[in-house]
Amino acid sequence: MQNIRNIAVIAHVDHGKTTLVDGLLQQSGTFEAHKEVAERVMDSNDIEKERGITILSKNTAIRYNDYKINIIDTPGHADFGGEVERVLKMVDGVLLLVDAQEGVMPQTKFVLKKAISLGLRPIVVVNKIDKPAAEPERVVDEVFDLLVALEADETQLDFPVLYAAARDGYAKWNMDDDNKDLTPLFDAILEYVPAPEGSPDNTLQTQVFTLDYDNYVGRIGIARIFNGKVKAGEQVLLAKADGEQKKGRITKLIGFIGLERIEIDEAEAGDIVAIAGFNEIDVGDTITDPNDPQPLDPLHIEEPTLSVIFSVNDGPFAGREGKFVTANKLKERLEKEMQTNIAMRLEQMGEGSFKVSGRGELQISILAENMRREGFEFLISRPEVVIKEENGVRMEPYEHLVIDVPEEFSGSVIEKLGRRKAEMTSMNPMPDGTTRIEFEIPARGLIGFRTQFLTDTKGEGVMNHSFLAYRPFVGNVEHRANGALISMENGKALGYSLFNLQDRGILFIKPQTEVYVGMIIGEHARPNDLEVNPIKGKKLSNVRSSGADDAIVLVPPREMTLERAMEWIEDDELVEVTPENIRVRKRYLDPHVRKRMEKQKKA
Repeated sequence: MQNIRNIAVIAHVDHGKTTLVDGLLQQSGTFEAHKEVAERVMDSNDIEKERGITILSKNTAIRYNDYKINIIDTPGHADFGGEVERVLKMVDGVLLLVDAQEGVMPQTKFVLKKAISLGLRPIVVVNKIDKPAAEPERVVDEVFDLLVALEADETQLDFPVLYAAARDGYAKWNMDDDNKDLTPLFDAILEYVPAPEGSPDNTLQTQVFTLDYDNYVGRIGIARIFNGKVKAGEQVLLAKADGEQKKGRITKLIGFIGLERIEIDEAEAGDIVAIAGFNEIDVGDTITDPNDPQPLDPLHIEEPTLSVIFSVNDGPFAGREGKFVTANKLKERLEKEMQTNIAMRLEQMGEGSFKVSGRGELQISILAENMRREGFEFLISRPEVVIKEENGVRMEPYEHLVIDVPEEFSGSVIEKLGRRKAEMTSMNPMPDGTTRIEFEIPARGLIGFRTQFLTDTKGEGVMNHSFLAYRPFVGNVEHRANGALISMENGKALGYSLFNLQDRGILFIKPQTEVYVGMIIGEHARPNDLEVNPIKGKKLSNVRSSGADDAIVLVPPREMTLERAMEWIEDDELVEVTPENIRVRKRYLDPHVRKRMEKQKKA
C-alpha cells in the first residue's frame, strides 16, 4: 500500500492559495529543473489568470520522499462555494491560509465551517508575513476565536501554525527562524494529516466529487477511492444518487502527478483518480463492485440563489459580430456547461430564452464572459434571486456581508445599506486605519450595490459576502436611483452632440460609436429616463457665430464591463453581449411600445 496524504488548500479569495501550491509543486521536485513553468500554474483558465482568482477546483499530486500528496486547490469566492463543499469530503486534512494583514475574512469562515463540521483538523498557514502591516499573532488569535465560535473540538483547536511567504517560497515554525524553503510545511502535512482510512482488500467504493469533459472519451468523473482497488477495463456498477444502478466498464483510468494526467492500470484505496466510461456519471455517484454493491451516501449540493435569462440577440446589430447567434447554438453551449458545472441549473423559458441559475453574479458573469470569448452573441436580463416557499411563507436568500472602509466613508455606506434592508451585526476598527463592518442583508439588496459602493468609498472600500441562509421575504429593496439616457436615432455618435449631452448625466459611449433606437448611451442625472439624440451634428452656415470654434472637451465615458452592466440594469433593460462589445439597451426598443408596456405594468 502506498503512503498517501489528501489535503485541500482553503482560504479567502486572494490570500495566496494558488501561489502556495506552485511553491509546493516546484520544491517537491515534481517539475524537472529545466522545465519552464508559468506563474500560478494551477490557474489554467484565461479568466483565472487575468483576475488572479481560482474559479474551478483543481487537483494535482506531488511526490515528497516516499509519500504521494494529493492537493486540491479550491476557489476562494463565495459564488463557487458548491465546489469547496464537495472537495472537502474527499480529503483528510486542510491547509487553511490566512493573510497576515487582512486576517479572517468571510470566505475563511465559510470554508472553515464546512471543514470543521466534517471533523477535519486544519494546519494554519499565516501567509504574506512579508507585508509591512502584517500582524501574524493577531491573525492566529482571530483563527482560534473563529474555531471556538464554530464549535471546534479539542483536537481541532490544537492546530499547528506555520508562518509563510508563498511568493518567496518559504515557511517556518517560528517568526525568528531563517527564511529557507517550504520543508516545514511538507513535514507538517506528513505529521498532522492522517493517512486515508479504508483498505485495498475491502469491497470497491469510489465516489465522484467533480466532473470534467473530454471530446474523445466524454464525461470524466474525478473521484476518490474510499475502499478497494480500481482497474482499467474492469466491469463495475455505477450507483447514482437517486438509487438507479447501471453496469458498465471503466474505459480509461487516469492518475495525477504534477500537472500531468497519466493513464494508469490500477489504483487503490486513498487515491484520487479520473474515471471515464460512463456518460451518465454525476457528482456524488458511487462506483462499486457489481457482485457486492455498497453505495456511499450522496453528496449534498447547495441550491442556486440567483438566476438570469440568456436569450437570442434580437437587436438591430444581431449577427454582425458573433459567430454563434442561433437559439440552438446557445442551448447546446449552456447544456455543455451544465455537464461539468453542477452548481448551476438550466431551464428553457420559451423560444430562444433560457433561465440559468447559479450561486451568484460572478459565477454567471464568468460563464457569459467565456461564451463571449468563444464567439457567442446573446442577451442577458437583470439577475433575480431564487425565491422559495416553505410552509406557505416566501423565503429569500440572505448574505453575510463584510466591508472594510476608511473611517470617513463608513456613515454613508451604513446609510445606503440600511435602505437596502441590511442589518449591522458588528463594527470594529482595523490596525490599518480602516473600519470593518459586518451586515446581514437580503441577496437582492446586493444586486447593483458594488458600483455605488466603490464610488462612495472613492475605490478604497473592500466588500466580501457569502451565503447565509434562506429567511422570510422582506418588502421592496431600493434599486438604482437614476434613469437612463436612451438613443432616439440610429447612426454614429458625434462628439458635438455628446459634448452637449454630458451635462445630462454620465455617458457610456465615445464619439463614432454606432448606436440604435432604444440603446442606452448613459445614466441620466435624474430619476426618469430621457430620450436623446447622440448623432446630431453641428449645423454649418456661412455666417460666423461668436465662440464657434471652442474646443470640445469630453469627459471619458464610463467603461461598461459585463459585471458592471449586469448590476446596473433594471427589469426593463438588457445587456447585449457580443465578442467585440457590451451594450446596454431597453427590452422594448420602440418608444411607443415601451410606454404602452409601462402603462400596462402600472395598471
